[in-house]
Amino acid sequence: MGFNLGQYRIDGVLFLAPMAGVTDAPFRRLCRQFGADYAVGEMLASAPQLRNSRKTLARLKFFDKECPRVVQLLGADPVALSEAFHWAVEAGAEVIDFNMGCPAKKVCNVACGSALMREETQARKILEALGEVSQKCAVPVTLKCRTGWDEAHKNALQVGHWAEEAGFAMLTVHGRTRAGAFESQVEYDTIAQVASELTIPVVANGDIADANRASAVLRYTGAQAVMIGRAALGRPWLFKEIKETLRSGVPFELSRKEKVEAILTHRQWHFECYPEPVAVMTFRKHLLWYLTGWPGFEEVRSDLCQALDALMQGRCLLDYFKRQGWL
Repeated sequence: MGFNLGQYRIDGVLFLAPMAGVTDAPFRRLCRQFGADYAVGEMLASAPQLRNSRKTLARLKFFDKECPRVVQLLGADPVALSEAFHWAVEAGAEVIDFNMGCPAKKVCNVACGSALMREETQARKILEALGEVSQKCAVPVTLKCRTGWDEAHKNALQVGHWAEEAGFAMLTVHGRTRAGAFESQVEYDTIAQVASELTIPVVANGDIADANRASAVLRYTGAQAVMIGRAALGRPWLFKEIKETLRSGVPFELSRKEKVEAILTHRQWHFECYPEPVAVMTFRKHLLWYLTGWPGFEEVRSDLCQALDALMQGRCLLDYFKRQGWL
């Protein structure tokens, strides 16, 4: 199973979802190393006044030999989004994804993300504009959306048709409405309907955290692939575990030592990507995702979180791993 996004061949069925503050270049690199077949970067604001901010530029980074380089744009203005499309391509993007799925209040309050699921006229204008600029630049554009705004307003299929007509190359559907956030039951029936009626590849997203669920969702929905988001937090090796389990039919899990090696590799790449003060602070959340629930972690949690520099943080982490016999 596989498909083309422009000149890029996408083989495999396990995709990494875009997550703000998470799917930066080091994390994408690690997930791809562990078998993710496709990975989308953090969403970037399309507004001109935000496009060249320090925060936005820090997110617009790629790792060596990343292919394809996928940038996700967020916005509500067709003109600004078209300009941002060119800007991202000039910066190295090879595929542009448009965000109509983010449920965060601060995003929806400015009519962006999943708020566009209820602003159909504006959404269609944006899709048409992005389709036009995609054709002009010969750079594929994809869409990530939800099933609708709320239970009374579900329109993923209609939005999917508009995207397809505009020239979008792929659609990812998070199987919840905006009102459902990340808590409601995932609507795999809706994803299956969208996949059956569109001719472009459809990717299923929502509560996919193990091999059994990934396999079942692929079969049930008829989607070309599944996209994994929150389940990969602190578990970039999940992609390998799913692939090995599906290949062998036997549950597969990395050893603790292999996971420790991955954590240290991630930390190294993270510190290569950011200035030290930023790297120390931003890697804390990854450490919490990685290590919460591990033997003896609560004894060192405070020291790790309060470490003020790379040396202190690294020493504390290595000492913990050595005491546990994992190094």
